[in-house]
Amino acid sequence: MKQGTLITRIMILLMFFMVCAYLIFSAVRGLDERSYTVTTYIHTVDDAAETTGLLVRAETVVTGQTAAIVDVLPDQGEKVRAGSPVAYLYQDESALDRRRQLRTLKLEEEQLLYALQGQTGADASRLEQSIVDAMVGLRTSAAYGDLTSLEEQSLSFKSLILRHGYANDAGVEELTAAIGAIQTQIQALQSAAALDTAAVYAPCAGTFSAMADGYESLLSPDMLGDLTAAGLRQLMTQDPAAPAGAVGKLITNSKWYLTAALPLEVAERLIPGRSVTVRFSRDWSGEVSMKVERVDEPQDDVCLVVLSSTRSLADTSMLRKQTVDIVFSSITGIRVPKKAVRTETVEVTDPETGKTSAKQLIVVYVLTAAQAERKEIEILADDGDYYLVRAVLPDVPTDNQRKTALRAGDQVIVSADALYDGKVMTG
Repeated sequence: MKQGTLITRIMILLMFFMVCAYLIFSAVRGLDERSYTVTTYIHTVDDAAETTGLLVRAETVVTGQTAAIVDVLPDQGEKVRAGSPVAYLYQDESALDRRRQLRTLKLEEEQLLYALQGQTGADASRLEQSIVDAMVGLRTSAAYGDLTSLEEQSLSFKSLILRHGYANDAGVEELTAAIGAIQTQIQALQSAAALDTAAVYAPCAGTFSAMADGYESLLSPDMLGDLTAAGLRQLMTQDPAAPAGAVGKLITNSKWYLTAALPLEVAERLIPGRSVTVRFSRDWSGEVSMKVERVDEPQDDVCLVVLSSTRSLADTSMLRKQTVDIVFSSITGIRVPKKAVRTETVEVTDPETGKTSAKQLIVVYVLTAAQAERKEIEILADDGDYYLVRAVLPDVPTDNQRKTALRAGDQVIVSADALYDGKVMTG
C-alpha cells in the first residue's frame, strides 16, 4: 500500500469522527439549554356546577282535527292574539294548492282595491314617473338592507303597475270589473275549501311554540309548590306523548322556571331571592340570569331547587329537559402554562428606611427581542395544567410599567435552564 493512500484514509476517518463529535456535542448542548415558548391569551375560568332539570311554563296546548298536512302560521316564539289563526289543516295536496291560489287571489284583490282607491284619472306620463320613483325606492332600500317598509313599497309598486294598465277613460270601470271577477273566484275556492280545509284558532293570547311534548299536563307553575326531589326524578324518567292533533302550544305567562335536584354542597351556595347565571349549551346556546325562588331541605343529601326568569322566553320555548351550568362566578385573566411560572427570591430596599430584605416573587419570563424578560404576576385561578394570572403593577404605575407588564400575546418561556432577566436566548 502506498504511503499517500494510508494518510488519506486516516485523514478521512479523523474528519468523520470530528463531524460525529460535533453533532453529538450540539445535540447534548441543545438538550442542556433547551427552551421553547407558548403564546399567552385571555381566558375565563368559571366556578360552575352542572345539573339536569326541567323547564316549567304556564302552557295551553292548541289542538285541531287530524289532517294530512298541517300549515303552522306563527313563528317559534311569536306572540299571538286570542282568536287569531295559528294553523291550517289540509286533508290532501289539492287542498293545500287551493289555499295557495286563495292567497294569490286575495293579494291581487288587495292590489286592485289599492289601485282603485288611487285612481284619479292621472295621465300616463305622471304614472310612469311614479313607477320609476317606486323602482328607485325599492332598489335603494335593498341596497342599504332596509327591509322595514319593503312590503308597503312592493304593494305600492304593484298598484302603480296596475293603475298604469288601467290609466284610460274606462280605468275605474275596468278595475271594478276585475275586482268583481277575482272576488267570484275567491268565493268559489272558499266554498270548495270548506270541505277539506280547517283553521285552528288560538284559544287565548300567548307566545307560540310548535313543540308540544306531553309535559304540559304533568308540569305547571302551580304544581311546583308540592314538587319534591324524588317527584322530579320520577318526572324526568317519563316519556309523555303530545295530545292527538296538537299543532303547538301557547305560553300564557312570561315567567318561566327551571327546577333541578342539586347536591347539598351545591344547593347551599344558592340564596333565595338572589340571582345566578344559568348557561345553556346543548339545544340552545345562551346565558340567562335567573332568580333563586326556592331551595328545599335536603333529602339524601339532594335538594330541590327552583329558579325563575322572565328573559329569553322565545329562545327557550322549545326546551324541556336540559343539562345546564349554574355559574356562581367567573374569573378572567391571562392563561399561562404552570411550567412557565417560577418563584424567585429577590433583594428589595425600602426607599424610606434604606433597609434591605428578601422578597419572594411569582414570575414568568417572556421572550423579548431574543432576551428573557422577567415579569411579576399574581395567580388568580388553577386551570389544570395552566394558571390564570394577571400582571402585578405598582399602585400608581407609569406608562412604561404598563407597557412592560405581562400581556396577552406575549411569548412566555416554558422551559429553560438558568433563566435570569436579560439573558440572551440563542435557540
